[in-house]
Amino acid sequence: MAALKYAGLEDTDSEEELPPGWEERTTKDGWVYYANHLEEKTQWEHPKSGKRKRVAGGLPYGWEQETDENGQVYFVDHINKRTTYLDPRLAFTVEDNPVKPTARQKYDGNSTAMEILQGCDLSGKVVIITGANSGIGFETAKSLALHGAYVILACRNTARGNDAVQRILAEWHKAKVEAMTLDLASLQSVQHFAEAFKSKNVPLHILICNAAVFGAPWRLTEDGLESTFQVNHLGHFYLVQLLEDILRRSSPARVVVVSSESHRFTEIKDSSGKLDFSLLSPSKKEYWAMLAYNRSKLCNILFSNELNRRLSPHGVTSNSVHPGNMMYSSIHRNWWVYTLLFTLARPFTKSM
Repeated sequence: MAALKYAGLEDTDSEEELPPGWEERTTKDGWVYYANHLEEKTQWEHPKSGKRKRVAGGLPYGWEQETDENGQVYFVDHINKRTTYLDPRLAFTVEDNPVKPTARQKYDGNSTAMEILQGCDLSGKVVIITGANSGIGFETAKSLALHGAYVILACRNTARGNDAVQRILAEWHKAKVEAMTLDLASLQSVQHFAEAFKSKNVPLHILICNAAVFGAPWRLTEDGLESTFQVNHLGHFYLVQLLEDILRRSSPARVVVVSSESHRFTEIKDSSGKLDFSLLSPSKKEYWAMLAYNRSKLCNILFSNELNRRLSPHGVTSNSVHPGNMMYSSIHRNWWVYTLLFTLARPFTKSM
């Protein structure tokens, strides 16, 4: 009845009947959501029954799905020569209310980002995600945007960032998404990004440090540092320092650092147990791509732990996360050997 009271129409007869001002819609991947035109809000649960639904099966024979110039999905009936914004599959929806998980195992390898965010209203929240034009970053950006957040995709390649924005808008044309240029291999670019973000005069509730390179050949950045170390760790470290004041003012806020279990297979200390800075940005002779990646991920975790210790008293938490061993993305693209290994493993991996 809480959903009914929220809709303001407790006296509507049918549980499935939508209250005035509400519209039933579908995303491109078949999720049913509900638009409230009076309050200009959307939600995944039916405003009366509180149930979540998905459409069942594919489009009927002769139907095709298209996207209009505003990014909204519509449907073409080629047999009867007509178009409509109403998904014909809505007549064949099924409930999608998973069994409540146990306290011990809330999510598992089959969980999707949309499921994890189920029931979250992120309206008014501002999020920055680095490396958000593909892979885990894109799925994270899309899921947060579809739940109402204003998401900034911080990408090195502006064209790919803008393409990612259009793909999200194709899911929901009212999504608040924007691409901004950020090249973590350039500390000057990091500084320019931070200045451009600050000029927007908006808060920052979530900063997700996701971008990374893997298996990259040795090269120095314009700042004279080994690229894997700078892109995966130092660029993010600098970005957080530049945005720390906004995070504090926006509390409660959080920083999420995407690390890896591979941090366990390396060390950044010398034989006497002291931190060896030469290991962080090694010379070409001392460089091994896998070790460089592992060390950068270890730096991610150490940084996140210390950041949380310093900022949590001010309402800003920081956590590092391992995204999973069997996740197929394009991170292997730098060397054909890794591409081959990832391709062979793909039947056993979780796809995006």
